[in-house]
Amino acid sequence: MVITTAQVPGGPAPRLVSGNALAGMRPGSVLVDLASTVDGGNVEGSIPDTRVVTDAGITIIGAGNLASTVPAAASTAYARNLLALLTQLMPRGEVVLDLDDDVQAAVVVTHGGRLVNPRVRAALADFKEIRS
Repeated sequence: MVITTAQVPGGPAPRLVSGNALAGMRPGSVLVDLASTVDGGNVEGSIPDTRVVTDAGITIIGAGNLASTVPAAASTAYARNLLALLTQLMPRGEVVLDLDDDVQAAVVVTHGGRLVNPRVRAALADFKEIRS
């Protein structure tokens, strides 16, 4: 497997894997071109957002837009985590705290007018020492 990432801001991506290099690869080889654009990419024959299988059985994946898909995946994962946490904190639609539960104890900072989170308490103590 080969992953290429070379890009030039404002210019075409350099050709790193030529047709001759592809011809020397074994069938089943996979190349991911993270610089694939309509103007070309790092791998000869790569097409943006497309998986191409050559006659020799080599797969070329044009993934030049891959970085832009990360925010959507991160947002989805974050939303799922928040939903799972809220479901645990509010099993019947009302907040039910169990500070003996490891997850709840880790996310609750204050309760009943007291600072109950040991990590936050330690961080604040360190902060006070630094400011003194």
